[in-house]
Amino acid sequence: MAGNSQRPNRRTSNKKGAQVGSGGKRRRGLEGKGPTPPAEMRKGHVKNRIANAKARQSARRPAARRGGKGTSELVVGRNPVVEALREGVPASTLYVQQFIDNDERVREALKLAADRGGIHLMEAPRPELDRMTNGLNHQGLVLQIPPYEYAHPEDLSAAAYDDGEDPLIVALDGVTDPRNLGAVVRSVAAFGGHGVVVPERRAAGMTAGAWKTSAGTAARTPVARATNLTRALEAYQKEGLFVVGLAADGEAEIQDVAALDGPLVIVVGSEGKGLSRLVGETCDMRVRIPMPGGAESLNAGVAAGVALYEAARRRRG
Repeated sequence: MAGNSQRPNRRTSNKKGAQVGSGGKRRRGLEGKGPTPPAEMRKGHVKNRIANAKARQSARRPAARRGGKGTSELVVGRNPVVEALREGVPASTLYVQQFIDNDERVREALKLAADRGGIHLMEAPRPELDRMTNGLNHQGLVLQIPPYEYAHPEDLSAAAYDDGEDPLIVALDGVTDPRNLGAVVRSVAAFGGHGVVVPERRAAGMTAGAWKTSAGTAARTPVARATNLTRALEAYQKEGLFVVGLAADGEAEIQDVAALDGPLVIVVGSEGKGLSRLVGETCDMRVRIPMPGGAESLNAGVAAGVALYEAARRRRG
């Protein structure tokens, strides 16, 4: 009988653990969620937003895409040539008339060109300089400015994301004065922006006048050229940038716009006409700059500077 008896199952250990037949489910339930993922992988975190935008952008943007080149330009006359060289305007060749009266301005121009390096000095007869300048009063000095190498609009946001920053970009709509463009470039550099976008047609380009007004900041602040400004703004919106248009009849005042501390494009129109209809309709919001003094409008350089200051102030927190 003893050989046929069956011993009941007994628990021989008090050790805790998964029971036979549980499939390990209880053990997995105690394992937790693991280590906290890095900021780039946490949904809603600013680094996650930047990483996602960079990924979307790299999938769309072809390598080495550029906005094309401008045209070469001539700066004519002794005072304009000296001022351009003083301000660091890029130059490829300084033409000097043969047998020119060697006054103080001529000597300074030659010294500035020699000190900078990379500028060719060419002596030319007066008829040749007359032909080059279409008969303008060149006074024996002509400075050749090489074509400006424009960026592509997507280059500006890509550079910001590469630096781990939210893009801050200014787009100009209908601004035709190169001095206004230069002033905007200077403001973008001063407030930590990432560049300026201009339309390809009917807009100011990076001429010697724009370089001079920028006070040298154009050397480190890229200017992009868009074939179609509306489509460029729509592309920025798809990347997650908020597009704000400055308009005297905007629906909100600029200091009340919460989106200024994120990825942002500020669109500035001309002093006379403001934003064009299509560009205004494309903007996510049109905002106004309060002017207690009663002025009807600000020029593009001043308006951009005010908006950039407000955006920079928000970003400093």
